[in-house]
Amino acid sequence: MDHAARDLDRFLHAIADPTRRRILQALKEKGGCSLDKETGLCAGDIEERVKLAQPTVSHHMRILEKAGVVEAKREGHWRWYRRNEKIIAEMMRRLKAQL
Repeated sequence: MDHAARDLDRFLHAIADPTRRRILQALKEKGGCSLDKETGLCAGDIEERVKLAQPTVSHHMRILEKAGVVEAKREGHWRWYRRNEKIIAEMMRRLKAQL
């Protein structure tokens, strides 16, 4: 299996879970971040929106981050996440080409 196929498989695994899709939907919101960012959310904001405990959110965020679907940045004590729209668009193109 080539690198591109593995990336697509990882992407599909990441978005297959309904909770992770809810997280991705929450990350589309503008201006909802506690860190006063225009886009993205901190981990606490995600916990609030999807109504899950911190360890569960961390688990899901690791999977999304490993797949490249989200980008994470540490700011002080906070971890701030945003969607990686470039990767999402690329993976959607690859999927469409295969179907």
